Amino acid sequence: MSAPTVRSEALEQARRLLANVERVIHGKSEAVRLAAVALLSEGHVLLEDVPGTGKTTLARALARSVRASFRRIQFTSDLLPGDVLGVTTWSPSREEFRFTPGPIFAHFVLADELNRSSPRTQSALLESMNERRVSVDGVGRDLPRPFFVIATQNPVEFEGTYPLPESQLDRFLVRIRMGYPGPEHERRMLLERSSRDPLEELEPVLEVEELVALLQEVPQVRLDESLLDWLLALVAATREHPRLLLGASPRAALGWMRAARAHAFLDGRDYVVPEDIHALCLPVLAHRVIPSPRAGVEEDGAEEILRELLAEVPGPE
Repeated sequence: MSAPTVRSEALEQARRLLANVERVIHGKSEAVRLAAVALLSEGHVLLEDVPGTGKTTLARALARSVRASFRRIQFTSDLLPGDVLGVTTWSPSREEFRFTPGPIFAHFVLADELNRSSPRTQSALLESMNERRVSVDGVGRDLPRPFFVIATQNPVEFEGTYPLPESQLDRFLVRIRMGYPGPEHERRMLLERSSRDPLEELEPVLEVEELVALLQEVPQVRLDESLLDWLLALVAATREHPRLLLGASPRAALGWMRAARAHAFLDGRDYVVPEDIHALCLPVLAHRVIPSPRAGVEEDGAEEILRELLAEVPGPE
């Protein structure tokens, strides 16, 4: 008997989305897949790497692959919350206050160089990323579905930046590090872009209604209780680890569960296996946990500790 699979039509749509993005992002299949996992989980993505590694290109390629609204916000030190959310102004001709929506009111939002804006402006995203709505002048306004934030930041440049607080980081489902392309992929990129920009030629492969239908498929993927118990045991272990100052939150556990279902969905399965949970541990948790200053670990110490926990906490038989 063959293993249960998700609907072939839905799987074909999801894989068409991946293939379209990879037309312009070469040699970064894992990064593209993680971004798609976040999108299908209705989470958000933090792209973190040095300039010029394709962070903005990945965000734009994903947005262009769906016929949906897209807005790019360049975060700078003088950006105000109203520049993101929108403002209410008085209209003399109508003799009433009118709300002008900000760029946050889009299906895909690229928050470029998020850590260059002040904490006050960064906090304007908190409600929208968690509740998919914004409050302006005491009035709550719903955001469209899907609502997907892709933020970028440079981890090695500190002048003129404001580190993202833990409350902000916890709202990103996954953190993705692009890395430099391999020699062959970089050569291919140079040849392709010598006379044109393939990103500008990218056409949508999904309607926004088709994407919404895909979002409804992912929660149907089954997660056995033994796997759920293992996931919760790993989360609990981060809170008790002597070398971690801050462990994973309940929001992290919920996001990890959703991401595992999306990961299985992209593999064509309607059930989660241990490999789905294992593969997502670092992308989902590493930016959420904080090593203790006394632990004496390096910059990537959180990832080292998480790998140890994956080896130490027994999984289901």
